[in-house]
Amino acid sequence: MNEDFAQNLRLLCSYHKSIAEVCRRLEINRPQFNRYLSGRYKPSANTLRRLCDFFGVEVHEILLPHDQFQRLVQVRPGQHPSTAPASDLISEHVDHLCRIGKSGLDRYLGHYFEYYLSMSTPGKLIRTLVSIEEHDGRYLFQRTERMQPEPGQPACHNRYQGVVVMLSDRLFLSDYETLNRHELTQTILFPSFRNRLTRLTGLRIGVSDNSERMPCCTRVLYEYLGTHIRVRKALAMCGLIEPNSEGLDPAIVAAVSNTMREDEIHFRARHHTGR
Repeated sequence: MNEDFAQNLRLLCSYHKSIAEVCRRLEINRPQFNRYLSGRYKPSANTLRRLCDFFGVEVHEILLPHDQFQRLVQVRPGQHPSTAPASDLISEHVDHLCRIGKSGLDRYLGHYFEYYLSMSTPGKLIRTLVSIEEHDGRYLFQRTERMQPEPGQPACHNRYQGVVVMLSDRLFLSDYETLNRHELTQTILFPSFRNRLTRLTGLRIGVSDNSERMPCCTRVLYEYLGTHIRVRKALAMCGLIEPNSEGLDPAIVAAVSNTMREDEIHFRARHHTGR
């Protein structure tokens, strides 16, 4: 019986990415699991139940002669053991995307001012603070919006957190609003091929921060600040600003203008041609 069980268990594991993944998801020690696979040990009743629940089979089935069990698995696609929970599949997709999209991102670590035309206050630009960091092989970022409802009133902050990946020479930043969790945004940027990182441009899609909640797309510019900054000072400089504000580079205003040429049928990003 132990040999049939061991062969059946090895068959079930073959439908998964690796034995290590099975052990991780089951939270079973790998050396102990290897003893089950070898047929030298039979799991306890509780562990056997956990194994069967994980693989989607019954206890009496996993103890069947191996030839019979193999036929049973093959003719039951609705209970195929390779069917993983949706949460695990989503996690695997995200992990895979982060792995293939991390090459070349080290040079973009640091802090940026982000500029775009406000979606809720027409005619004004908004400047936010963006920080990109690396944690355990993933590239994460935070966008912080500083909004002041009225002059003299305390400012409030909206924070967005997400992941950064680089795919085929484009930077993709996906984030969500962390307080009310009522918005996802997507930003796609051109990479910088210059020796010195200064500015990145692209497009950002989100919803306006007012009762209308209109989906909008706008051009965006990231101005690189460095890896070490005075964060509180930088945040104090964020918020709504007039396009003709003193000290604001006119090239930034031009880069985030949302005009379209007559021959364009899609709203397109613009390569930044300034310094």
